[in-house]
Parts: sequence; structure tokens; C-alpha cells
Amino acid sequence: MGMEKDLPPGEKLVVCFRPFLEELVASDLSRKTIQKHVDNLWALGGEIIRDLHTDPSLRRKPIEQILANRIDDEGGPLVYAMESEEDQQRSFDSTCKKLHRFLSQASR
Repeated sequence: MGMEKDLPPGEKLVVCFRPFLEELVASDLSRKTIQKHVDNLWALGGEIIRDLHTDPSLRRKPIEQILANRIDDEGGPLVYAMESEEDQQRSFDSTCKKLHRFLSQASR
């Protein structure tokens, strides 16, 4: 666990991720693939929390906006813990692209 002040944004991220995860579970993806997406979402959440520590002014922005600024149709941020792991970063980017498409469709 991080710091106490990280709990509210972390909980808000879970709210953002939950519909996406529910759709993954309802799909025909294997358990292993779904678990990989869950792990990648965990890493994405960690990167966003890290951003909040690096730039405290982000704490005044809605978490949905911060999330939208970190993912796009090309992937997500370079994950600190995966800097030298190209395969893991590729998997992470795949999850971020999928989440971006899901959130874009949900907002229409």
C-alpha cells in the first residue's frame, strides 16, 4: 500500500476500470488473458498514482481526465517497472488501447 492520500484516487480508478473488467469477464477471453489485463490495469493505476506524487497539482483534476490523458489508441505510458521488458510493455500497451477504445465507446 502506498500513502493514505492515494486511497481516494485509487478507489476512483477502480470505479473507472470496473465496467471494462466486467466486459472482459463476459467475453470469450481465457482466464489467463483476463488476468494479464487485470495485472496491466494494476500497473496503469500505479503509474497514475506515481504521476500524482510527481505532479501534486493533478490531484485537483478528475481521475477520469488524468486516465484519459495517459492512454490512447497507441497504448499507455512507459511503465517504470517495465522499462527493460519489451514484451511486458507491449502487453501493457495492448490493455491500454483496449481500455481506451472501451472508454471512448462508453462516452458516446
